[in-house]
Amino acid sequence: MTRPTAAFFDLDKTIIAKSSTLAFSREFQAGGLISRRAMLRSAYAQFVFTGGADHDQMDKMREFMSQLCAGWDVATVREIVHDTLNNIVEPLVYAEAVTLMEEHREAGRDIVIVSASGSEVVEPIGQMLGADRVVATRMEIADGKYTGNIDYYAYAEEKARAIEHLAETVGYDLAESYAYSDSVTDVHMLKVVGHPFAVNPDRELRRIATANDWPVLSFVRPVALRRHVPLPPAKPTLAALAVGGAVAAGGVMWANRRRRGAV
Repeated sequence: MTRPTAAFFDLDKTIIAKSSTLAFSREFQAGGLISRRAMLRSAYAQFVFTGGADHDQMDKMREFMSQLCAGWDVATVREIVHDTLNNIVEPLVYAEAVTLMEEHREAGRDIVIVSASGSEVVEPIGQMLGADRVVATRMEIADGKYTGNIDYYAYAEEKARAIEHLAETVGYDLAESYAYSDSVTDVHMLKVVGHPFAVNPDRELRRIATANDWPVLSFVRPVALRRHVPLPPAKPTLAALAVGGAVAAGGVMWANRRRRGAV
């Protein structure tokens, strides 16, 4: 009996053209959500990320963003993502990624998004794109609010472990599966499948891809999906694991603006 296969996709800079945090940065500033100092730190963190952050820089960024979201209301976060996803995220989705996912879907492979970003943004994007499963970071919640602590961090080696766990539970044949990412921090994720691809890779991932004869793809056409790229019908994701501080920031900003009548 033939085992099922999957195509595993990183999110930021692989499916969408920039980080999910950076996509909301103007709204954070316009809404007066955080101090100017915190905003500058956030902008710098995203600049570093966009240029290809290493593990230490990503850890510092994770710590800063998780602390930033402490105390924010979970329901508000989910509402902002639901109400603004199309306007903020859809124009950033690479047309090439949508086409590639559709090709995998037609070949009978599951589409799985594996991201260090939080599920409050990753899961809706997965639904928008018709993904079968989503793995993402999970923030600790107490009394309906984020504590600022992280329950589960879907990053680096943990992405590979999550994929291997799915292979055990779902039955995926990883030797016949595919994986796509832009970052050297996802090398472990790429190595656990038989068909790894580097997408718009940072310098170190490009070096590793070249040394291992992995194909290198260039995605350059982010488009507004509804106007240009037909999407599959949305369906629930089966394994969403969490939230990111950046999206939480957007949620509180949106709530404040709405209370002031700005939305």
